[in-house]
Amino acid sequence: MQARLDNLPQLLQKQLAPLYVVHGDEMLLALEAADSIRQAARKAGFTEREVLTVEPGFSWSQLNMAGASLSLFAEKKLLELRIPSGKPGVEGAQALQQYCSNLSADTLTLITLPKLDKTAQNAKWFQALDAAGVTLAAYPIERQQLPQWIAGRLSQQGQQADRETLMFLTDKVEGNLLAAHQEIQKLGLLFPSGALSFDQVQQAVLDVSRYDVFKLGSAILAGDPVRVTKVIDGLQAEGEAAVLVLWAITEEVRYLLKMAEGLQRNVPGAQLIRDLRIWGERQKLLEPAARRLPVPRLRAALQECARLDRMSKGLEAGDVFEDMLKLALSLCRGTQGFWGQGRVA
Repeated sequence: MQARLDNLPQLLQKQLAPLYVVHGDEMLLALEAADSIRQAARKAGFTEREVLTVEPGFSWSQLNMAGASLSLFAEKKLLELRIPSGKPGVEGAQALQQYCSNLSADTLTLITLPKLDKTAQNAKWFQALDAAGVTLAAYPIERQQLPQWIAGRLSQQGQQADRETLMFLTDKVEGNLLAAHQEIQKLGLLFPSGALSFDQVQQAVLDVSRYDVFKLGSAILAGDPVRVTKVIDGLQAEGEAAVLVLWAITEEVRYLLKMAEGLQRNVPGAQLIRDLRIWGERQKLLEPAARRLPVPRLRAALQECARLDRMSKGLEAGDVFEDMLKLALSLCRGTQGFWGQGRVA
């Protein structure tokens, strides 16, 4: 059974499932989910704990042996199986399916995995795990949900903040949830319960945001020039390779062009989204952005990407980051001309 992470506390208060699977690439959320399951298991009498890690040389026969055996000092056991690669292989897949078909009432199993793609989640071994227990996905908190997430964490320590302060916090910790957690805890230590003022938070919180090229694409599609400027400046400050930043911009231009050309042919937007295999928040952003930008200008933007590619390789003079910013900003504005008015303050 697939469940939401925010429903885990309620699920653990009920009868415990025999098996839990935590998968995903958001380290903080995965760690917290696993800790909650461990605490609930100890409270329910699963006092013995055994940890198996699937690494080179691991024998899958250990899984069934560990699941069936108990020590002389405990009646119930928590068995943790960690698969860092997320790929159990043929032998492992068979072992997991067999294990799920014969779960012991005296053993509670916790399996942790990294982020899994759709192919892995549709595999028989993962489907067997999902059918036998509870699966929980620890995915990153998207920017739109981050202010609410921060407000929830502040509420847990008896503090509140207005929207302006929450948005300030969001800008400072975006892309680094573990650091966000640490900054929120720091606010709990520095200030008493109650409302936090903007000045208090501004003085206390460090800028721990991290940027990646995938956030740049979303900012361009959303038509947010301030955010685009911040992300590109952040990537440059962190030493990101210009060629990787340009790849992100070029990919968005290509998708925008395909979407705009399809809309021009009166193909429904929903069908184009499916055909282009667009996922996540980009599903909502791509069509409005494509309607904002005429096809001829998107073709010109693609030609500009080719020029910037030559510049990034030293074949043409210029400041590639400055010109990438001008191009990205022009895609936000939807106004005539591509390499216009410079940066946004």
